[in-house]
Amino acid sequence: MLSVGALAPAFRADSTKGTIDLAEVMGRQPIVLIFYPMDDTPGCTKQLCAVRDAEPSYAGYGALVLGVNPGTLESHQKFAAKHNYDFPLIADVDGRIRHLYEVGKTLGFLTQQRIVYIISLDGRIVYAEKGLRPTEEILSTLEEISSKKD
Repeated sequence: MLSVGALAPAFRADSTKGTIDLAEVMGRQPIVLIFYPMDDTPGCTKQLCAVRDAEPSYAGYGALVLGVNPGTLESHQKFAAKHNYDFPLIADVDGRIRHLYEVGKTLGFLTQQRIVYIISLDGRIVYAEKGLRPTEEILSTLEEISSKKD
């Protein structure tokens, strides 16, 4: 897992909202990068529905939320449509993005770990936490970085 303070690696990948080029987004808005294990499982659905439900709060900070896992674009599209996710889900089929962000596998071989990163306007990681993180905790970090730029 990358540490707070590290420069966030840029990547370009397909998503449910078209191609995402992180290098083009960094510096313009904070980024919440959510690595989640699988589409349409109870924990992942709960996590991403919480993001969907808090979308106005994320938008208030100008944050771009991105979900990332090794599922296919087709799987992501079905998952997003089923739950009305309006934020991009990135297909990391070859695991390249997971490796860039040092996201391990649970039990060493099954699915990728659940990790949330927040990237500030200077391209550095300001939040890096494993597990199903509370929305309030993520929004609190966005509030902190928002108040520092004022």
